[in-house]
Amino acid sequence: MDKAGIISEYGRVLEIPFDSDRKLMSVVHTYKDGYRVITKGAADVLIDNCLLTEEMRAEILKKNDEMAKEALRVIAVAYRNTDYIPDNPEYNLTFAGLIGTADPIRPEVTNAIKTCIKAGIKTVMVTGDHLTTACAIAKELGILRSNDKTLTGTQLAAMPQSRLEASIFSYSVFARITPKDKLRIVKAFQSRGAVVAMTGDGVNDAPALKASDIGCAMGINGTEVAKGVADIVLADDNFSTIVEAIRQGRGIYENIRKSIHFLLASNIGEILTVFLAIFFGWQTPLLAIQLLWVNLVTDSLPAVALGIDNFDEDIMLHKPKNPKSGLFSDGLGVTIFLEGCIIGILSLIAFNIGTIKYDVTTGRTMAFTVLSLSQLFHSFNVRSTKSIFCSETLKNKYLIISFIICSALQIFVVSVPYVAKVFKVNPLSHVQWLVVLILCLVLVMVSELQKKFSRTKEVSLIPIFNRQKPTKL
Repeated sequence: MDKAGIISEYGRVLEIPFDSDRKLMSVVHTYKDGYRVITKGAADVLIDNCLLTEEMRAEILKKNDEMAKEALRVIAVAYRNTDYIPDNPEYNLTFAGLIGTADPIRPEVTNAIKTCIKAGIKTVMVTGDHLTTACAIAKELGILRSNDKTLTGTQLAAMPQSRLEASIFSYSVFARITPKDKLRIVKAFQSRGAVVAMTGDGVNDAPALKASDIGCAMGINGTEVAKGVADIVLADDNFSTIVEAIRQGRGIYENIRKSIHFLLASNIGEILTVFLAIFFGWQTPLLAIQLLWVNLVTDSLPAVALGIDNFDEDIMLHKPKNPKSGLFSDGLGVTIFLEGCIIGILSLIAFNIGTIKYDVTTGRTMAFTVLSLSQLFHSFNVRSTKSIFCSETLKNKYLIISFIICSALQIFVVSVPYVAKVFKVNPLSHVQWLVVLILCLVLVMVSELQKKFSRTKEVSLIPIFNRQKPTKL
């Protein structure tokens, strides 16, 4: 067919754009000595505007359902010849046929949906397509599962908002939906405390994109209006990119928590070392230059290494966090304080051993070394909830490098006489180094016991967590 020739011969004189309420789109072309109206849209809507018997209507709807079950998007087409340009051309039409179009599912999307399910993220399909088509695609993607329900725009319109909010998590597919319906769905999820990410590309999606917590517009096929109100624009129009962004976000959040965890525990240890010594009337266990060294060297490099740590492989298996929970939720604040207390107590033990058995300078040297090295060992405790003795420990090469550098510098400061004089410390004997090492490993052992207890507790709570409603869309 010569498309250019046809368009030239049968010029378009009128266009009535698609409307989500009408679910139709019409054009009027010149045709012979008059005009031809061509209308396309949803079959169940278009047949009401056609000259058909009840038997023909039933047959068309049957064929429409058969095509929709094959995950085809079905468009019905009808026409009418007229001698004039009508004000309302969409009536008394002659039905022409059904057109089925397939939008192949990207291979990575199915895996992305599975990842969402594992991560506790509820993925919902909100579409203007026929319910049968939407269900076929949703089942293929893994969105619609055995216990999930579906809802059409007509059913939604008859449902009070309070009832929708009460049952919103039971629905996974919304079909024949209007822009107003999308807004209601977003607000229903939000009313239940969910963090809602909404995707869209058209002008009609703009209200829902703006109302959602995270509006995601399509960068390739999206309209400028959709992009303008969205929080994120997907450069590749790919759903799996959103899932990867969630993974990155979770990883960055966890790394921030690790760095803060490490720094606060270390600083609490330093504060308690000095505070408790003053409280009990002891001599100062740490001098100003020694504390400055710990803060500038021992604290800084491991904290940076933890901030750029590799993400855990199972990070998408974690349940979503409550948006109202703080940075120190899940007992992190208590853990940090207790670990800081242990670091401080170990440093004071080293100080007292060195002072009683040798002299105050040796005691300060041992306290200074225990404080520095225990923090370096503790950086590996903080890195993961898994044991420090598993292979995961070796995955952060930056943390290992920082441990080696900081340990070497600490040994250098204590062992080289000229430098030791500047820091007012004594070189340690083999026995003193052994005591320091044992005290440093105490924190590692305590952390290992705590991790083991936490894992046992987590296993016992799994059935409870599985019964909770997902908190994200």
